[in-house]
Amino acid sequence: MAESRAERRARRALVEAAEGSKEEKSSTKSKSSKAAKSKSTKSRAKTKRSDSRRGGDKAPRTRSKRPHNDSVSSARKAVDPKSPCSIMKACGGCTALNRPYKKQLAAKQAAMEELFAALCEREGISVDPIRGMGVTLGDPGKYPAPRGFRHKAATPFAPGKEGAVRCGFFERGTHRIVAVPECPVEAPGARQILNGIAREAERLRIPAFNEDKHLGLLRYAVVRCGWRTDQIMVTLVTAQRDLPHAQDFFEAVAALDPRIVTVAQNINGRTGNAILGEETRIVYGTECMRDQLLGCEFDISPTAFYQTNPQQTELLYQLAVDGMDLHQGDVLMDAYCGSGTIGLCAAKDAQNKGIGIMLLGVERNPAGIADARRNAKLNGLTRSAWFMADDATDYILDAADNNERVDVLSIDPPRAGSTPEFLEAACALKPRRITYISCNPVTQERDLHQLLGGGYRLLKITPVDMFPHTDHTETVAVLERRYQPR
Repeated sequence: MAESRAERRARRALVEAAEGSKEEKSSTKSKSSKAAKSKSTKSRAKTKRSDSRRGGDKAPRTRSKRPHNDSVSSARKAVDPKSPCSIMKACGGCTALNRPYKKQLAAKQAAMEELFAALCEREGISVDPIRGMGVTLGDPGKYPAPRGFRHKAATPFAPGKEGAVRCGFFERGTHRIVAVPECPVEAPGARQILNGIAREAERLRIPAFNEDKHLGLLRYAVVRCGWRTDQIMVTLVTAQRDLPHAQDFFEAVAALDPRIVTVAQNINGRTGNAILGEETRIVYGTECMRDQLLGCEFDISPTAFYQTNPQQTELLYQLAVDGMDLHQGDVLMDAYCGSGTIGLCAAKDAQNKGIGIMLLGVERNPAGIADARRNAKLNGLTRSAWFMADDATDYILDAADNNERVDVLSIDPPRAGSTPEFLEAACALKPRRITYISCNPVTQERDLHQLLGGGYRLLKITPVDMFPHTDHTETVAVLERRYQPR
């Protein structure tokens, strides 16, 4: 499908955020030469990697149809010992890691202002300053250099010579794996656990999966680290359930770090680059790991969605909760609710203020709903929170047909955005407020036009830098119902 003008503008501006550091490398060149080089670079740029949001995690880094190659010579050429990350050029994940954080935020701010320009002009508002990690754009003083903020880390595995198990990241644009001794943006210890899993698999002669020949067993590993808790969960993805020396392997993985409370095995025998399969079982420790957000406790199961950068997640959720403006007796519907995090944070915040509300959460992933119900109990909200495993669009269409009452609607859809049917039904329900969290501002901008045409006005839109050093930006939009649709 061809890109719209808004999509092209947003993509060009976002690429500028990632590629900006390249423009600054040669101070001897004239400004006109720099501009020409930047224009040429951006015209060739492809859409870059960003954190997956829904519908199953995807394998890290870009893929191609090139066969596996045990040689790492090209990766070695890309190593820069003076860089904040020795494999930055080969990996291609943090394309702006060398760029000052203030300039990263300024570029993302400009991209969001360009994307939402027509909406803001129509509504008589402006895009709020982007909220970065520990700083808001426009703050005086020195800006931080964010590190260690990704509390989810993953690796593919591939066979090496003489039974070796290779792990790391796919080299940018290839199927070759770049070894990663450590990653500056991942939580401390996460990468060491992933590398340790490869060593234990080698020791026990558990073969890595060969994606070209569809042979072998060990495909991926995913590590989740608690932010406000000292807990870690490891998910091992294998091509089949039975493994040689399975129990020894699981116990060895659990022993890699004393913070590991859960080891799960996920079985994925399908072709393609989806990391997780449909079957998951706990092979060591507890059923879930636990973390905290905005004063709430959350149990996280191996396959349920949970944000990767919890520090910025608190900021993102607080912006949404503040925008809800909940009143006594309100019914809050949390669509695409995942593990119930946004709705439960809002309900807990209201409870702390002496405001009683009813929370309704809808999520198509049954594992997410199981977590949400467990989390409601964990936070003492079982009497005021109800969760339904259903497609959000199907549910809200039924709710609109039955004239159900919804006072505040919270939307946090996947990267593709919401659906016209969902948005039409949302307008028919006539909630007083709508908060829309988006991991893809381009599809959010499209959806906001439909909501404005359905009787809402845009009160504010705030960008949040969830993933520094990348082109990724998330946004929170707050809408209020007008008396009559325009």
